[in-house]
Amino acid sequence: FLYLKIHEQTCFCSVFCRWYWQKEKREPYVKFMEANYPPGFSYEDFGPLFTAEFFDPNQWADILKASGAKYVVLTSKHHEGFTLWESKYSWNWNAVDVGPKRDLVAELATSVRNRTDLHFGLYHSLFEWFNPFFLEDATNAFKTRKFPTSKSLPELYEIVTKYQPEIVWSDGDGNAPDTYWNSTGFLAWLYNDSPVRDTVVTNDRWGVGTICTHGGFYTCSDRYNPGHLLPHKWENCMTIDKRSWGYRRNTQLDDYLTTEDLVKQLVETVSCGGNLLMNIGPTHDGRIAVIFEERLRQMGAWLKVNGEAIYGTKPWRAQNDTVTPEVWYTFSPKEGKVNAIFLNWPVSGTLELGEPQAKLGETQVKLIGYKEPLKWVALGEKGIVIALPQLTPKQLPCQWGWTLQLTDVN
Repeated sequence: FLYLKIHEQTCFCSVFCRWYWQKEKREPYVKFMEANYPPGFSYEDFGPLFTAEFFDPNQWADILKASGAKYVVLTSKHHEGFTLWESKYSWNWNAVDVGPKRDLVAELATSVRNRTDLHFGLYHSLFEWFNPFFLEDATNAFKTRKFPTSKSLPELYEIVTKYQPEIVWSDGDGNAPDTYWNSTGFLAWLYNDSPVRDTVVTNDRWGVGTICTHGGFYTCSDRYNPGHLLPHKWENCMTIDKRSWGYRRNTQLDDYLTTEDLVKQLVETVSCGGNLLMNIGPTHDGRIAVIFEERLRQMGAWLKVNGEAIYGTKPWRAQNDTVTPEVWYTFSPKEGKVNAIFLNWPVSGTLELGEPQAKLGETQVKLIGYKEPLKWVALGEKGIVIALPQLTPKQLPCQWGWTLQLTDVN
């Protein structure tokens, strides 16, 4: 249920730097470049500055494992076209020819597979902002297909064949239809003839009109969190840095979601049948910044206690409680348990739930991480009041969000 997305960083003014600076010419970006870089400095000059000298794929894999994630999705190429592998179709604009002089995709894939049980996935942008072939096709209203046939599709076949990702996370349709990208042709190969045909999962971003309509799981929009159950598997793709998908040197503490915020996002998402794709942005020198590592490890600590209310669960008949706010439900089908995850510990010491239908003498209530069963009182045919244990802060099973497990409830 928990994905982790890693966004590569090739530019010091973050992921959309090139677009804001060179296309939209936003004043803060233009002024920053003029003040801090030599005259005539181009975006391509950032390539050698993307050094990744501190990139340790084993350390990354260990952090990812500690986060409790089940999947990791590495951004192999974003909209500016730089590939983190030695692509035959991105000559002299990839991490082996320029900058790190290393195949970062291969190194991370190997470490993740050798040191963890995470499924390894790759993000790939279909279009590229300034590629002349794409711009020519766009000028021709996508009646010509120079870019997908010579660049984008060959890259997709290349990364699947070389790295065998179990998730192919497509993005960036460039306002072109799926017929321009030949998405159906690629997906037919992916699911029928590729090396990962029996294991691969894909998202819904394969051309204009496909998002939230076609795909193994829907993403619908960035930071999508509908707050209600959807009939199709979906994913909340969001960022720990509220304002960016990449690393920002000028980030303030308030720009980061707290662990409490992240737990809330996870609980709401899973209760409504979704996956959480939580994005971090490493530095140009190859580090996962300490604050990102702390958030990941804290999420892992929370999942170590409450994981049985997340992993392998399904949505229950109610997603959140009708009486007490900030209570979200999941269902563990193997054990037949209803999990009520509450995000605020009540001052009164009792928690009223409006949804469960308890059965006298049969229903049992347990706080995950606390040994003794809890006392409860039914409120007629529907509803239950639960007496929580009196615990000091150090005795609490975890710091953010707690799980009640109810067995034998209607």
